[in-house]
This record gives sequence, C-alpha cells and structure tokens, in this order.
Amino acid sequence: MNFVKLESTGKKIFAKFPKTRRFLKGIYQRTMYLLSKNKITCEGNIERISPNNDFEYFFGYYDKSPWDITDRYMIALKVKNAHKVPDSIEEAKIVVFDTKNKNKEHIIGTTHCWNTQQGCMAQWLGPKFDTKIIYNDFRENKYVSVIYNFKEQKEEKVFEMPIYDVSKKGDFALTLDFSRLHRLRKGYGYANKEEETKKELCPDKPCIWKIDLKTGKITPVIKYTDLSNFEQRKEMINAEHKVNHIMISPNGKRFMVLHRWFKNNEKFTRLITMNIDGKDIYNLSDDNFVSHCCWKDDEEILSFLRKEKTGDHYYLLKDKTQEYKMLWPELNTDGHCTYSPDKKYVITDTYPNNKRVASVYLCKENGEYEKLAQVFSPFKYDNDTRCDLHPRWNHKRDKICIDSVHENKKELYVVNIKGV
Repeated sequence: MNFVKLESTGKKIFAKFPKTRRFLKGIYQRTMYLLSKNKITCEGNIERISPNNDFEYFFGYYDKSPWDITDRYMIALKVKNAHKVPDSIEEAKIVVFDTKNKNKEHIIGTTHCWNTQQGCMAQWLGPKFDTKIIYNDFRENKYVSVIYNFKEQKEEKVFEMPIYDVSKKGDFALTLDFSRLHRLRKGYGYANKEEETKKELCPDKPCIWKIDLKTGKITPVIKYTDLSNFEQRKEMINAEHKVNHIMISPNGKRFMVLHRWFKNNEKFTRLITMNIDGKDIYNLSDDNFVSHCCWKDDEEILSFLRKEKTGDHYYLLKDKTQEYKMLWPELNTDGHCTYSPDKKYVITDTYPNNKRVASVYLCKENGEYEKLAQVFSPFKYDNDTRCDLHPRWNHKRDKICIDSVHENKKELYVVNIKGV
C-alpha cells in the first residue's frame, strides 16, 4: 500500500480519533524519513524573495495573488515566529517587496490578527490591482479591515468587520466569524477575541455578512440555521456547525462556501453555492468530504472532494447541476488548486509525503501534468502550524509563488515556469 492510500485509510479509520491519527502519522513519517536514502531539500527552478534575517515571511492562502497587476510588487507578512501557535496575537508587519529593485522591502503597516494558513487576508484590491491593498487588523477590541493606498503611502478606509473574500471589482467583500473559526479550526481564525456563540451548536444568527467597500454598509447574508435547515441530514441535528472558505465567483454574482458540522467527533462537509444575497442556494456536493476549491469561471468549480462511487479526486463541477468530471486521477492526494489567468493551466500542490516532501504540479484539463518543484518540510512545521505551499499565479502566468520552510524557517519563494 502506497503512502496516499495508507494515509487515506488511516483518515477513515481514525476519523473519530484525530489526536490518535496525528500521533500515528507522526511516528510513521519519522520512521519513513529515517529509512529513506535520498533525502530531498529543494528541487526545481526556485528563487527566494524574502531576505535572510531573523524573521519569517509568508503570504497566506492560495486563492489570491501576492503580485500587483504589473507583477513587480509582492505582498507578504513578516513575523517573529510562524510555528509557535496557529492563530497568533503577536503583531506582524505587512510588507511589499519590489522585485525590480533587488526585492527591497517596504513596510506598509502592522496587523494584530493573523494565522499561519491565511495570514491577515492582505491582497491587492480590484478592479485595477495596482494601488490599493486591503487587509485585516484588530483595533479597539474588534476585528476590522483596512484599505491602504500603496502609491500615496496612507490608510484610506477602515471597515467595522474583517474581510474573508473580495469581489474582483473590489466593490464588496464577504466575511464570517473568525473567532468561531479559530475555536473550531485552528490556523484559519483569529484568537484575539472570545467567540460570542461558543455555547451554541447551531446559532440562529448570521454566519456570513456582506461588506460594501464603497459605503461601509454591512448586511447579513445567511444564518447557521438557514444552512442546517436546507436539505437537512440527520447528522446535522444536535451537531456543531460552522462555515469556511468563502469564494466569490469572478462576476461577483454568486459565491461558494463550505458548510461543516461536527457530531460525535466526526466531521462532515458539503459544498454550497448561492447568490450574493443568500438566495438561490444549491447543494453542489454532499458526500461528506470537500476540501480545496476554486472557480474556473462563473459556472464551473474545481475541487478536491469525495464522490461515493469514484472516491477522493479532483473534480470539475458545474454550478447548480450535478454534472461533474474527474481530472488527473493519478493525483489522488489533496492540494490547493487554482486556474491560470487564461484558464489554460491549473497549479496545485501536495501535502508532505512519507519523506516530508511536498510538490507543486502544473496541470492541463486534458489529463497532462508535470512536477515543477518539490521541497522538504521540517517536522516542527506540522499539524496546525504546518506550512502549506499554497501556490499562486502571477498575472503574466510565468511565475508561481509559494510559502516554504525547506530552509528551516518560513520564507516567500517564486517558482519560475518556462514554455507555457
């Protein structure tokens, strides 16, 4: 049995015992690493962007790009320690690297709420993606979002809630309860403030909000009870519910979200889509396991998920239908997938294998794929404080940005691509 099958089997067997699964996985990986003869540190056309100093640098999640529209400036977080806790309350510097000037570092601000997986959601603001940067912060005992004008070097606006995902036009954002997310999924929420709904399994309260980035108006979109009552399954009753991974469609008319619930130490996930106002809700995939997703266009979604008949794979789904097709059946390991700007390619990655090596793959929908790079992940970066590669495209489509720890601390890297 290979590593992927062994890990998949282990996940199913120990689904109700996550601590036991992590412990056994750690023993297995350490044993296999010690027995391996060819130990890999780094392979591929990889260039480090962040400087070699006493800090750690990373960007965050895979569903946005650190580059401005010119592909000259790159956003990153600068932190003292990225493996101590998954959701830190220590301050982090928000920096911009000038890749046309020896990667000169510009500090543009400070955030007091960030996590090891998604940072503080710092990103270039559309529709131009050239001047304004939006990010989350914790100020006066509340989470907020801030728009910073990089050209004029000043803050422009502060909103009364943090952002999760932003429309391509930059006119609105969607958000969720980062405190609840912190309690139920370390490494994705914020730890600064105690969750107000922690004693409620399924709050009859909003779980997603819309923020108008022009006026600042905040509008509830949908409640936890709305989701649990929609095509309800028996496992949802008396279960603890949350939402995560909101992604807005390119045209800004619909969004997807993962609806997750926990019962008797089991986790269930389904992929839901709906209009921005919470109407026309659709249950797109409901076979208990859905992981990373991305919009290909306004009608199709690529996701690594489970279909009961064919198993865990990448599937291209058509929104508001049950139409789908499997892609790259050999890549049957979870990864963070995104389409290139022209939709001709998909970039994705893997988690560390039994030798603690993670890989980046370049794929085509016709079934072709190639390994672009692979890097080692030290054992101190594991579980909730792991360093996922989170590959992201630049706008020209000739570079990929990753976070990696193969030099024994978290750094920002670029993988150069040729011939695409």
